[in-house]
Amino acid sequence: MATNSLPVLAILGGTGDLGTGLARRWAQAGYEVIIGSRNQEKADTAVADLREVMAERGVTELSVRSAENLAAAQAADIVTLTVPFSHQSSTLELVQAALQGKILIDVTVPLVPPKVARVQLPEGGSAGQIAQALLGDDVSVVSAFQNVAAAHLQEGSGLNCDVLVSGNKKDAREAVITLVEAAGMRGFHAGMINNAAAAEALTSVLITINKRYGCHAGIKITGIED
Repeated sequence: MATNSLPVLAILGGTGDLGTGLARRWAQAGYEVIIGSRNQEKADTAVADLREVMAERGVTELSVRSAENLAAAQAADIVTLTVPFSHQSSTLELVQAALQGKILIDVTVPLVPPKVARVQLPEGGSAGQIAQALLGDDVSVVSAFQNVAAAHLQEGSGLNCDVLVSGNKKDAREAVITLVEAAGMRGFHAGMINNAAAAEALTSVLITINKRYGCHAGIKITGIED
């Protein structure tokens, strides 16, 4: 655990806009964050770019470092996966031993190019279910963040967006909801990992909306007070 008692966070495949957006928000909230990549140099560049952007915004105190994916997973308490669906299984196989006893936040969406605006869920039911089946019961897979636009995560302002959080263990979901809130959003218990299919499918719906209306749409849960 980090010295401030907050868990150390790793983001595997975290060099893109989604991964660095989460890294920025969590680091600003006081977490130690490791940006992981298959390539150390690529991870180094992502951290340097992130520090430069945040320095321009007047933020210099960020606990962010780089590592290859396996080393990042080994060093972290909670691991987030932000790779394309085509790399999900191979990345999880690489870090499987390092994830035992930990929480894995799976942000994977099973998009099938070029028709990414069409819902095409995998035979395993959802990316979240695939991850849980591959890693085994000693890893708490929690599905979240699929419906949050990376562009909004990169912005400096708050986010008017909610996050559906699915997973088989309530305490693991609760830990992820804490991280959702640290990133400036509301998180909601959305049931077992099977329900990840709903959030994953919504991504294709939101892509359709984005194309039609020229926006970066998200979701909001109504009927619940802040």
